[in-house]
Amino acid sequence: MKLVILLALAIALSSCSKPVEDTRPGQPVKTRQTAFKEMLRVFEPMGTMLRDGKYNAAKFEALAAELIARRNDPWGHFGADTNYPPTKARPEVWTRQGEFEKAREAFFRSSDVLLIAARTKELKTVSDAYARAYDACHSCHQEFKQK
Repeated sequence: MKLVILLALAIALSSCSKPVEDTRPGQPVKTRQTAFKEMLRVFEPMGTMLRDGKYNAAKFEALAAELIARRNDPWGHFGADTNYPPTKARPEVWTRQGEFEKAREAFFRSSDVLLIAARTKELKTVSDAYARAYDACHSCHQEFKQK
């Protein structure tokens, strides 16, 4: 029985793989992934605030402004030679560049609207703008990000 357990454990552990590292100069994939994670660390607390009914207008506005400040960070790291592991970007980022750019522009417009809404401090306006920004992110992820 011990042998069976040890074999099962060995098989399970052998299937665990070490994450692929970005070893290219400047680490463009890792850099853009980090930038997206930083934006998410700003964006998600806004959604949590709205979902939990704990809307804090001043904090929300500060987070929306921080999102605007960070939103440019990942895009310059989608160079032609950056479609390699550990990327989660689909090849469509490069084969449908015009559509990818339109998705980026939609995100920029929706984040602009989000900041304007946050400045009104009106919960309904803020909530609607957050939903539009969320939809812009989700839509881009559906088209251009691997699950």
